[in-house]
Amino acid sequence: MTDKHELRATMRAERKRLAGLDPEAASRAAEQADALPAGDTVAVYRAIGSELDMDALSLALERAGRTLCLPVVVERDEAMLFRRWSPGEPLELDDAGIPAPLPLAGTLTPDLILTPLLAFDATGARLGQGGGYYDRTFAVVPHAIRIGFAYAGQEVERLEVEPHDIRLHGVLTEKGYRALP
Repeated sequence: MTDKHELRATMRAERKRLAGLDPEAASRAAEQADALPAGDTVAVYRAIGSELDMDALSLALERAGRTLCLPVVVERDEAMLFRRWSPGEPLELDDAGIPAPLPLAGTLTPDLILTPLLAFDATGARLGQGGGYYDRTFAVVPHAIRIGFAYAGQEVERLEVEPHDIRLHGVLTEKGYRALP
């Protein structure tokens, strides 16, 4: 079995390859916004590197009347918090160096959390970047529906799950939305 460090490196390369092959994947995924589970407040993210870009989906969700928020790292070993955000509003780097809303934006608790990932499997297991931010956050917002946002090609046969790993409820790809067990 490949260790997580090697698997992350492999899946980063694969995600970068998929991004180069299909620059319209994010737009096609955004067309499926209506298929996402209900939830008035939706946490989106600002894509970094080859993560599937969230811009078109954020606009579609906002047009559908959903309130958006972005995750903010305020302490490296703690759960993230979420601040209200609309596309086009100013951002500043948080403690992890990720673009985040300004403190005056106000804190929200999301009903639905869209998360980037490196890999996922059919059981809802998710391989992230390794910082643990999303798993710590999922643990303190257990009612939120957890949805991976990824290229369909990021699905793997099986991921090893550790006790702190929290599974996804579904995944949205350029091929549509799929609920996971």
